[in-house]
Amino acid sequence: MRRMDFTLRLLILLLSVSISTFSFAQAKPQDQGCKAPIHRQLRHDYIDREQVNALKADGKADNIFFAGNNDDINYAVTQALVHKVDELQCGIEKDTAIGDQAKIGYLKGLEITLKNFVVNYKKRAFPPALLPTVLDAYQDAIAVDKKKQTIEPLINRWSYDVGNIIMASGAFDRNTGAAQSKLNLLQKYLHLYPEQTFVTLAKNPDVPFRDSMIKMAAYKYPNKLYDYAAANNKLGNAISRIDDPLIKAVAKMARSGSGQLYFPFLDNVVAGKVSFEEIDAVKDDNAKYYKLLVKTRIDYMNRMMNGEKVQGLVPLTEMLSKKARTVFVHEINALHNEPDARRFRVLEQFNAQELYYMVVTGESEIYTSSYIRGLYPRVMQRIGNRGDSLLMSVGFDKYKKFIKIAAGYNTLPNFLASFPDAEQAKALMTAFVNNLDRTEGLEDGVDVADSYASISETMKPVAEEMLKNIRINYEISLQNNNKRGTVIYDILYKLFLSADSTKNVDLTKEFGIPPVYSVSNSSLATDSSGRIVMQVFFFGDDDGKNIFSGFLNQFSNAGWKRVDNKQWVQFNSTKGKPVSVFANKWFHEDTGEDEKAQDALTQYLIEKGMSPTIVVHRGHSYYAESTIEHIQPSARIVFLGSCGGYHLIHDVLEHASDAHIIASKQIGRTVINKPFFDVLNERILNGKNIEWVNFWKDFKAKAGKEEGFEDYIPPHKNLGAIFIKAYNSAMGGSVL
Repeated sequence: MRRMDFTLRLLILLLSVSISTFSFAQAKPQDQGCKAPIHRQLRHDYIDREQVNALKADGKADNIFFAGNNDDINYAVTQALVHKVDELQCGIEKDTAIGDQAKIGYLKGLEITLKNFVVNYKKRAFPPALLPTVLDAYQDAIAVDKKKQTIEPLINRWSYDVGNIIMASGAFDRNTGAAQSKLNLLQKYLHLYPEQTFVTLAKNPDVPFRDSMIKMAAYKYPNKLYDYAAANNKLGNAISRIDDPLIKAVAKMARSGSGQLYFPFLDNVVAGKVSFEEIDAVKDDNAKYYKLLVKTRIDYMNRMMNGEKVQGLVPLTEMLSKKARTVFVHEINALHNEPDARRFRVLEQFNAQELYYMVVTGESEIYTSSYIRGLYPRVMQRIGNRGDSLLMSVGFDKYKKFIKIAAGYNTLPNFLASFPDAEQAKALMTAFVNNLDRTEGLEDGVDVADSYASISETMKPVAEEMLKNIRINYEISLQNNNKRGTVIYDILYKLFLSADSTKNVDLTKEFGIPPVYSVSNSSLATDSSGRIVMQVFFFGDDDGKNIFSGFLNQFSNAGWKRVDNKQWVQFNSTKGKPVSVFANKWFHEDTGEDEKAQDALTQYLIEKGMSPTIVVHRGHSYYAESTIEHIQPSARIVFLGSCGGYHLIHDVLEHASDAHIIASKQIGRTVINKPFFDVLNERILNGKNIEWVNFWKDFKAKAGKEEGFEDYIPPHKNLGAIFIKAYNSAMGGSVL
């Protein structure tokens, strides 16, 4: 059909049926010679109501369904809702071959179909363009069902989305083909969404295709297989009976007492390269177990470079990171007041590769001194002060992460100088910015973004070369019509130019993101009175208790009024702009009351409509994920303390896409945190905007020369966070 102006087409449609908003009764089946008897009229009324609900599901209460910028789809869906539904109602009423109870069932099914369309459309689980097909399919199903024929061939012919919404109507539950149709749809669903295999089979453990679906999903999601293999139920028992080497190995691990310790070695266990007995020999010794993890990681990476497919890389990486952080990095961090010989004694047993993986997997929790005086010098000593040899020995695994960390701690000049050939070092930095569009996520791109500020300050020639190579990659992506590459390199180029104030790059204008250098006072207000709400999270360890006491003292002056609750404390400003600061009270973590207090406070704020625009994490980095889970979309300023790293920053932006994030390279210190909040409170109480450049100058002046201040990263220099925001804006969604 020739494309017409969307508005004109809809106007013709609406005039042809003479409907007005919320008054479908003016042009309903009874006006077309299809008057329903009184006992079925209510069913038609229900359908009329769902038509109205469907038309306003796009967010506007009118007689037009607007699904997006495709006029043909908008027209087709609107016509289906206005015309086709009426046609179905009339057809059911006029058909003398359909009995009374069957007519009631078909009308009820049509009502449910429209309801399900609205629900799934709002959940973005159903493409609206399919609605006309659904209504045609519903009509075809009625034609077959009234003849007492099976609808199975019809359901099989349609896509899963169409067939599922038809069967979910309940109108055809008594059809002879209903049971098999539902089984066929379930199988279609699992082929479309294999990640849902195990959770679906757990609810439907007796389906005839169970074992084939388990085998299909096992190799894609071995970690999910592990979870369900451990269960003592029908699905778990079925998994244990399948004769497949990978499935048998996972089932054995899952049902052992040390399954999580075996699982990282899955691929080598299946291949016969390592036995359960060999893992048993080291699993109770943290150092020996960690060494085996590193050895396995290097083996896996070398095999993958040769084109082999490896199972279990994710759980291996997670366990490697967990052991590095919670055992060894935590120990050297905790001993920061001890002499270096005592503090770093635990590191002496590890070779260069094992120390390298502590750096690249423990990034988010390594103190500056732990890296500068402990890990980095020992990595270089063990490898003979040859950076090229180090990267070759690990197969260049996570080398971009290592470069980013080295740049952040200003050891990159030393590292690059350790290359015997300057051209090799130059080639490495060229590779550092190449191929950022070929990875699944954005972590490599964020690492490049985060490294630039430090490199531009300490290694200007290297920074200039980076900028040049980024521009080259942009031009190549543009020529190849590579949208992802074009977006990534365009963002990085402009982002790096903005670091030079003389370039006058307006990131808000360039990327379509909120202001980077400032947060307006008005944007922090939660209601018409201008009230600003801050939520502070404390945790139940001993450090948390001391920090909480200091926090209470900070708000003990006459400018604040305290209100106590059993689980939290509230401070309301008595001078200046209305500000409310909420914080969960400290409870020992062993009781679990600290988490309950946080949950209760968050729920209270939601119920009262007091959405926090400032969120503060006051605790160790390993508690950060708990704080992030409570962050609401309203957050504009998020203080993470000692929590950096790609995943934490990404997770914050997933919860609050406009957040300005303050992070630190190491544990937050009260003598630095206090002046930060003094400056912040002064600004918001006086109704001032937060201008980060000037804010940071005042913050630095108040903090004085306290050690650790330079580890705090202001939002306008948190280039990784800005990069993620800009990418999401350009691509129209989340990166993961």
